[in-house]
Amino acid sequence: MKKKMNYILLLGIILVATNLRAPITSVGPLIGIIAEDLQLSGAQSGLITTIPLLSFAIISPLAPKLAKKFGIERTILMSLLVLIAGFGVRLIPNIWMLFLGTMILGCAIAICNVLIPGLVKKEFSNRSGLVTGFYSVSMNLTGAIASGISIPLIQKFGLNWNIALSIWGLLALIALIGWLPQLKEKHILTPSNSAQKETSLWQSPLAWSVTFFMGIQSFIFYVLVAWLPEMLMSQGVANSKAGGMLSLLQLTLLPITFIIPIVAEKTKNQKSLVFLSFLLFSLGISGLMTSHMIIITLSIMSIGVAGGIAFSLSMMFFNLRTTTPKEAAELSGMAQSVGYLLAAVGPFLFGLLHDQTNSWNASLFLLLGITVVLLFVGLKAGSNQKVNQ
Repeated sequence: MKKKMNYILLLGIILVATNLRAPITSVGPLIGIIAEDLQLSGAQSGLITTIPLLSFAIISPLAPKLAKKFGIERTILMSLLVLIAGFGVRLIPNIWMLFLGTMILGCAIAICNVLIPGLVKKEFSNRSGLVTGFYSVSMNLTGAIASGISIPLIQKFGLNWNIALSIWGLLALIALIGWLPQLKEKHILTPSNSAQKETSLWQSPLAWSVTFFMGIQSFIFYVLVAWLPEMLMSQGVANSKAGGMLSLLQLTLLPITFIIPIVAEKTKNQKSLVFLSFLLFSLGISGLMTSHMIIITLSIMSIGVAGGIAFSLSMMFFNLRTTTPKEAAELSGMAQSVGYLLAAVGPFLFGLLHDQTNSWNASLFLLLGITVVLLFVGLKAGSNQKVNQ
């Protein structure tokens, strides 16, 4: 018998999801302005986008433990409160407050990132693809809007960069209010043969394939979030238009992140989707090596579709490759811990190669090589198996 759809919970998940990318994607277009105002070095500027990823890596494994103690609903509520506090700290126009606020935001986002898949598996087991689609679209839509309007908020409305970054705290407040009805529930991630299964997850080749797939698609995404506007501006594209191209990348994700989870749930395995993502990533990244605006625009759209497929598969693998909500949360924690640690290296390596060669092409070749690894681990992650088999 199918479980009745819990629309109040679905709305709460969607509202939480609106806060999981905007605090990070809003920064990329403003890095030049922030660096000039605070006299930041290139390395310090890079830290602004690296700190959240390191926070994801450190905090992700702790999320299932917090949920086991306090319940998923209360743990997410606490995370939303921490998220609001992070926006408040980042409102102070000071380099250390900027770093501290960004770290706090990253910790809060990490916990929500890990726990939502487990909650979806528990409460929407028959409709996990549909719910994951709604969740992914909400996350990417606000992320796209945030990167697209960061510059206009400063240029047209005269806001300081710290206010332009912290204004997204209003979304966190709305999510907090929308999540309050969930406090009537207390879902605990209960162990099942705990010691043996937790150990086997880290020894599972399939779990590691899911983890590296998650990390590599994040590596590519956050490299582009950090450097795409700067790369385009170095080719003569106006600041606002460069930010618009980052928005285009994320807007292209939207229909894909809704459709792919539904398709992935209904297919026996997801290997063909993995290969399609690899192909589109390769074409798109190669196109960024040209200076023709039409080709660049089409390439960004190709990368957007590829990223939408890869991101959606990452989210779905947590459910498709596991058998229990606890296992889904643990796989999510493992994949996002190791995966985001890998992703955190991306913006640094990409920028370092550019500094050493004074060209973006070497950095783009690095991304092309990474997509090949994405294909190999993705074919394993997309196989019709479970991590505990």
